[in-house]
Amino acid sequence: MFTGIIEELGTVTNLETDKENLNITVRTNFTSELKIDQSISHNGVCLTVVAINNDQYTVTAIKETLDKTNLDTLAIGSIVNLERGMKLGDRLDGHIVQGHVDQTAICTAVKEAQGSWYFTFKYDPELHNITIEKGSVTVNGVSLTVVDSKKNEFSVAIIPFTYEHTNFNTFRTDTIVNLEFDVIGKYVKRITELR
Repeated sequence: MFTGIIEELGTVTNLETDKENLNITVRTNFTSELKIDQSISHNGVCLTVVAINNDQYTVTAIKETLDKTNLDTLAIGSIVNLERGMKLGDRLDGHIVQGHVDQTAICTAVKEAQGSWYFTFKYDPELHNITIEKGSVTVNGVSLTVVDSKKNEFSVAIIPFTYEHTNFNTFRTDTIVNLEFDVIGKYVKRITELR
């Protein structure tokens, strides 16, 4: 379980294919605090630490994960948003994030607005996911508030701190991102589908 408040940026240092799996090695400042079998969110995808070596650790993404996320677009040198699992008793500064990506989206617009940025994302409507105005959405693991919601498109406003401390500053038009829709909204949608 995560909050969507990015703790650190990591750099991909190695990518190794093992059958249909992808072993991803990341360098980050908190590697010395990690342990094997710990869950970490990578661009919003919950992955398990399988190896630690000095300031680098390795996680494995299986085919199911690669098919539904942007992890298959990673290259050596890619910057990823990282968050360790939340601790019970801590403040929930973002929103409840599971680390289970629902689908990817494409960035269709980046607009600077005198000290902030607006990013617009378009996603496949076939999966029937939804956003609502002022609702929560997770983009590459970042907890955000929707400012403009349409059928299969939404925008978010990014403050300078988020822009500087996440990989949002690398997004361009056509950047593929991971989306996790609000868990409460997903349950409401499912209940109404079953009626």
